[in-house]
Amino acid sequence: MTDARPVPGRWPLLGHTVPLLRDPLKLFTSLPAHGEVVELRLGPLPVHVVTTPELAWRVLATDADKFDKGIVFDKMRPLFGDGLATSNGELNRRQRRLVMPAFGRSRIEGYAETTITKLAEELVGSWRPGEVVEFDRRMQDLVLTIAGQTLFSTALGEDALAEIQRSIPVMLKYVLIRAFSPKFVEKLPIPANRAFDAAAARLRAVIGETVVSAREQGADHGDLLSMLLLARDEDTGEGMSDRQVHDEVITILTTGAETTAVALAWFFHELGQHREVERRFHAEVDEVLGGRAARFEDLPDLVYTNQIVHEIVRRTPPLILMRRAREDVELGGVRIPAGSEVAVSQHTLHRDPRWFPEPERFDPGRWAPGRTEDLPKGAYIPFGAGPRLCPGHVFAPTEIAIVAATIGARWRLVPVPGKKVRAQLKATMQPNRLPMTVVPRT
Repeated sequence: MTDARPVPGRWPLLGHTVPLLRDPLKLFTSLPAHGEVVELRLGPLPVHVVTTPELAWRVLATDADKFDKGIVFDKMRPLFGDGLATSNGELNRRQRRLVMPAFGRSRIEGYAETTITKLAEELVGSWRPGEVVEFDRRMQDLVLTIAGQTLFSTALGEDALAEIQRSIPVMLKYVLIRAFSPKFVEKLPIPANRAFDAAAARLRAVIGETVVSAREQGADHGDLLSMLLLARDEDTGEGMSDRQVHDEVITILTTGAETTAVALAWFFHELGQHREVERRFHAEVDEVLGGRAARFEDLPDLVYTNQIVHEIVRRTPPLILMRRAREDVELGGVRIPAGSEVAVSQHTLHRDPRWFPEPERFDPGRWAPGRTEDLPKGAYIPFGAGPRLCPGHVFAPTEIAIVAATIGARWRLVPVPGKKVRAQLKATMQPNRLPMTVVPRT
């Protein structure tokens, strides 16, 4: 066995943090050229990054019991507590058994009927022909409102909903800088740290108060919070403490909303750049919906819409999944000592031309029926894989497709000339800005 090959471009003390924050796509898409397992440095910390689907699947699924969550999740524990994103071992398995029923098919169908379709329909009904909207911000507001109303009944969660809208965008703006910076940077009294810490404290406080209030009422409000409070472990009959419910609510809000909002923003940006894709999308929603809002039961018929969703999610996944070796392991002939940080980058895998020819090309056709049968396990993992698969792996694509089809049934979103749109690194690959003109489709 050998040691992992270092990636060129390392800075003294800062490691690869500067090139990571400057151009993460360039850095991560370059990694397969240096080996199946390569070494990045987050500050002085060495991180072993696997670059093949086979090794990614081993880390996340086949040999998942040999790995715990990594340093990024350690740094997020002050925000997430011991929710699914940060917990390990038996606690993680227990919490997953309690949380996953909230994301079952029947529950998602209920969320779609009572919240997603309704709020998407209200949004498209508020636009006026020729209006220029900050589309990325509108999608973030919509998705956070959907998340808030799914979690909390309106009567119970008014304060929580207001704080969600206020604080989560601030936290998402700085979360990766916090996660990937050397530890001493977290302690500096710089504006980014102060803004992040203040927003996190406000959100944790209001969510905590809401959980306590809901527990005292003891009623089932038909929302996700009620389900978490009423959940019982099949093995022990025990439920979650207020603190555990609080941590799961924070985790669901912070990790789920961003991915969905960013995907919707890029969905309509790409339609604006690819008229034939837009034409096929509009033809499908016209045939299936006839101008009305999309519903859960429409999803099987929105075949091309779902192909666009897959292609968007392929291109804009979370940046990296971190793990820590619990024991000495071997990956691709490279020794990984116990305690070492290991990473899987969806950006690296999703833009590898071996699995996705011309990976920079936007092509929903690559997800047409029958065309993905030869993809190896681990090549496409936008929501992770294995026992720590994101609980929202069905909810998020469902929400994206329903919202996108509801918008497309009534409006075209036309790019504003002269406004250059580029990806920037926050919690995910967000557009720097996305003004679009609303044009009716009648």
